[in-house]
Amino acid sequence: MRYRLAIFDWDGTLMDSIARIVSCMQAASRDAGLGELEAGAVRNIIGLGLPEAIATLCPGIDAERAERLRARYAYHFVEGDVTPMRFYPGVEAGLARLRGREGQQLAVATGKSRRGLDRIFRESGSGGWFHGSRTADETLSKPHPRMLEELLVELGVDVDEAVMIGDTEYDLEMARALGMDRIAVTWGVHAPDRLAVSRPVLTAETVPELFDWLHG
Repeated sequence: MRYRLAIFDWDGTLMDSIARIVSCMQAASRDAGLGELEAGAVRNIIGLGLPEAIATLCPGIDAERAERLRARYAYHFVEGDVTPMRFYPGVEAGLARLRGREGQQLAVATGKSRRGLDRIFRESGSGGWFHGSRTADETLSKPHPRMLEELLVELGVDVDEAVMIGDTEYDLEMARALGMDRIAVTWGVHAPDRLAVSRPVLTAETVPELFDWLHG
């Protein structure tokens, strides 16, 4: 067993939800009177907590308009947008394979809200797959390492027994700040050369490559 604890980002790592996030944020921006956001700019902030994402997308935005943007994004994501979200092919089987190993623990560290993560856990039937989870609204947003620190304490695992897996520099830099090993995946939002700056122990180009390495 390479690691007792494997901690996964959600959007762009386990679930193909990027198009939904981009579509909803663009619609929310129009609703809030902020005009059209470029898709590339929205992709860049995926992984951050929503307040941090809004501040990055709209520098200097006032509190009232930021709250309207947040509320409209939540509306579109939950009710107004039907862009499909699915696990990347092979993810469910890969997680099941890891869960079958004695002593293996799995966790999620995400920029989603607790309400949003719990909703997708219910809708996908995946909540029982993980031993722990942290969201940006119940601790500090990535790239601060607080959510990883809390998961290590909760699950009784030392930092050198854990690995963080993600598709953004925010995931990798969060782990790097804590001295935790990290794995980059290239099917999400940030380009491989951007991910390489954080010196991952592996850059996985396919889902099978990721889970074969973790299982090895």
